[in-house]
Amino acid sequence: MLPLDVPSLSAASEWIERLKGEVGVFKVGLELFTAAGPAALARVHQSGADCFLDLKLHDIPKTMACAARTAADLGVRYLTLHASAGPRALATTAEAIRGTNTQLLAVSVLTSLDDSELDAVGLAGPVAEAVTRLARLAADAGIQGLVCSARECEPLRQALGPEPLLVVPGIRPTGSAPDDQRRVATPAEAVTWGADLLVVGRPIRDADDPARAARAIVHEIAQA
Repeated sequence: MLPLDVPSLSAASEWIERLKGEVGVFKVGLELFTAAGPAALARVHQSGADCFLDLKLHDIPKTMACAARTAADLGVRYLTLHASAGPRALATTAEAIRGTNTQLLAVSVLTSLDDSELDAVGLAGPVAEAVTRLARLAADAGIQGLVCSARECEPLRQALGPEPLLVVPGIRPTGSAPDDQRRVATPAEAVTWGADLLVVGRPIRDADDPARAARAIVHEIAQA
């Protein structure tokens, strides 16, 4: 899964054309969606790939449910929301997209946060415990997809079993810089620990040959 973290639809289109044969899912996040709106989703769908709309919804239940239903009507395959929005908001949103092809993914603790930052915002930690607590909250509300770091995959599998879809950002092939991510892993580590889908951005986009970099990551996943 490649994040289209670019400021315009034209820039996104260039990446889609360059990598549509190598990437099965393109992620549209806040930057691109703010710039281009639903046109960015349509451009992804034109390529034949699935669209992951990464808006991390966190609002009152009615607002989250309506936003999710609109995303489902636009054909979005995956949509993120914050587990910390609470059980009523999660359950209401899950009900709003029932029967559609959209899967909700609950974000537990962002991979840019560590124990000290979790403490600074007043969320009980450590990170691994907070992730499991929020993941249980989401699962109990009917959401069977989670976003977590690779390092939380094993404890989440132990706590929730094989059913939740685990989507893992913060993937850095061996030798890559962690950038602003705190809890990173290689593709092989993530898959071995239980990840289902990997989000890989800068290691592909910043490579001299992005298509070759994408193929190398796919090969590493296959080997794992």
